[in-house]
Amino acid sequence: LNSADVEPVSASTAHVLGEVCREKQEAAIPLVRLFLHYGKIVPFLSAIASAEVNRTLDPNTIFRGNSLTSKCIDETMKLAGMHYLQVTLKPIIDEICEEHKPCEIDPVKLKESENLETNRENLRHYVDQIFTVITKSGVSCPTVMCDIFFALRESAAKRFQVDLDVRYTAVSSFIFLRFFAPAILSPNLFHLRPHHPDPQTSRTLTLISKTIQTLGSLAKSKSASFKESYMAAFYDYFNDQKYADAVKNFLDLISSSGRWDQKSIETPIMLKEGFMIKRAQGRKRFGMKNFKKRWFRLTNHEFTYHKNKGNTKGDHPLCSIPIENILAVERLEEESFKMKNMFQVIHTEKPLYVQANNCVEANEWIEILSRVSRCNQGRLNSYHPSAYLCGNWLCCKATSETQPGCKPCTATMPANIQLDIDCDREIERIFSLFVSNAHKLQKLEEACASIAVYQGPQKEQDDYSHFTIQDPRVTFKTINQIRDISEQLREHHEKFQKKRSTSAKYGSEDNPIVGMVS
Repeated sequence: LNSADVEPVSASTAHVLGEVCREKQEAAIPLVRLFLHYGKIVPFLSAIASAEVNRTLDPNTIFRGNSLTSKCIDETMKLAGMHYLQVTLKPIIDEICEEHKPCEIDPVKLKESENLETNRENLRHYVDQIFTVITKSGVSCPTVMCDIFFALRESAAKRFQVDLDVRYTAVSSFIFLRFFAPAILSPNLFHLRPHHPDPQTSRTLTLISKTIQTLGSLAKSKSASFKESYMAAFYDYFNDQKYADAVKNFLDLISSSGRWDQKSIETPIMLKEGFMIKRAQGRKRFGMKNFKKRWFRLTNHEFTYHKNKGNTKGDHPLCSIPIENILAVERLEEESFKMKNMFQVIHTEKPLYVQANNCVEANEWIEILSRVSRCNQGRLNSYHPSAYLCGNWLCCKATSETQPGCKPCTATMPANIQLDIDCDREIERIFSLFVSNAHKLQKLEEACASIAVYQGPQKEQDDYSHFTIQDPRVTFKTINQIRDISEQLREHHEKFQKKRSTSAKYGSEDNPIVGMVS
């Protein structure tokens, strides 16, 4: 669990486990579950990702291999992002499977009853729909994924300062290539559909997945990315700068909306806008003049309202609340103003009371405002569910306007995901992996000893070349600790088994008869 704090991280126990396992996935599954449970997944992934980036020579190959970093991030996205996939992709995937429209664009595979241009239009429509829901889903991306993407972006940008696009490709290689594209291709594996789609629908999803993957890659020569000429011709429709801009805005949002500064994104990204009614502050309790219809806009920088719709030249906001100043977003009880669908934006000044057009819209505004401000410093733990009017809070009757809240804030945005993880089982898996790969652990130990003594790898050490050893002395020490602890656990297990077999009645569940055939 302290692997993120080990210097260098390649000498940590978690990294050593990845080195000795033949399949990195075997190590990634128990490691990710344990780190998620104890809230240490982001520091660990940040550390191993930074180390991998520093070893990468070509920015075009960043995170392209099946390394421990890639497998751990894949596993984290599967666990943390399952609900995110459900709310983002499931409705459109269900629509595609149920409509069963033909989308084959390969002239060789086209059926006689099908029209090539009609199929292209069907496919184009589906790709546009999925692309739009993905690129507009940034605020729904789980916090833990945003924090990881921020770390990836920062490490890549620092390592390859000349390549300005690497901060995007480092994130897109995971969110598009390893998350959305596989989910579209095989929705049943991501619990988006109960069964594998039929052949025609499966072919449609394959074509969509290829296109979405290429759109998200931000490749400079996208048509050349396709081996098939019919795919290159189809993709010409998407060779528009608006698609690249939408992808960059999305990547900016999901890699900058964690607990770091939102304004690291230079261009504000529009998240939501619409008409609502706001209450003038400092007025009496009732009276229609106190409530005015205004055009509200939310970006990743600020929450504002304007007198008129749109953002025409010279249309300065009547009120602007920086995102970092939002301390809580909560519902407002109806008794405050005898009005439904009201919520309050609590910030560093007086609370802003707003009425949405309906309950659905109120929920949407509360959710999105809560998401963009979820990691602000100084967020409140409690709030007043009613307004401060006529010299007191209507909810608790406190007379001081600065009186701390009387009700706990709604924990709508947990900083970490909650999973039902059996830590003992995951630790047992790790122990079993070390035991079953003891011969590789021995080779790694020999490599460390040799490098430490001879100050470099020897000719006969070809078996050691695939190991990542930055500090042989620290790594050697870690391996010895792993051996000692594994041996202690094995001895305790043997003693327990021996004690149980001698104390339990022969033939019982604890001491069964082995080898007898009835």
